[in-house]
Amino acid sequence: MEEHFESSEKVRDFVIGMSDGLTVPFALAAGLSGAVDSTAIVITAGLAEIAAGSIAMGLGGYLAGRTEIEHYDSEERREYDEVINKHEIEIEETKEIFAEYGISEDLQEKVAREMAKHPKKWVDFMMRFELGLERPHKLRALQSAFIIGISYVIGGLIPLSAYFFTESSQEGLIYSSIITMICLMVFGLVKSKLTGQPLFKGTLRVAVVGAAAAAAAFGIAKLIT
Repeated sequence: MEEHFESSEKVRDFVIGMSDGLTVPFALAAGLSGAVDSTAIVITAGLAEIAAGSIAMGLGGYLAGRTEIEHYDSEERREYDEVINKHEIEIEETKEIFAEYGISEDLQEKVAREMAKHPKKWVDFMMRFELGLERPHKLRALQSAFIIGISYVIGGLIPLSAYFFTESSQEGLIYSSIITMICLMVFGLVKSKLTGQPLFKGTLRVAVVGAAAAAAAFGIAKLIT
């Protein structure tokens, strides 16, 4: 169960980084393509955005991971205090958890009293079944920052790559749009499969969001210029 939990968190971090990486730099490049005709400007601004975005996203992932760890530690300390200073109340709460699973009242009492002889295991049980919390991996914050940051860079370089091989930003936008939409649909398909969502709906949703962001940026740039 622990291994499954960590894997789920890593998948979530990858999805967060990749989805923003594909969408935000794509929208920026589209907006610049509507305002300037220089691929050098688009590439320079795009690379700057990818660098800043990956750092910001990675930092956000790190802070979220640290908050998750600190929250668990805080709740664990509170549970240890309660099993010592509110012993009988915790016994009753433990019995209530067993009751939800259809265990008889006599057996609830016996198991709760037996569990109370092992405070650490008792606290672990209450953390999981009373509070619904799993112990985060000690490197969770760093792992989250790394995965989100790297996946953002990978996602951001995809729409920007077309501008390295075209002479004008307008031409770059055409190829960038084709490449990015294909990648968004593939990403949406993989994301839907991993998260158990309907494949067509999930794929379409990701593609529409990316296209709408780019279209809005391009339209605003055209109106301003």
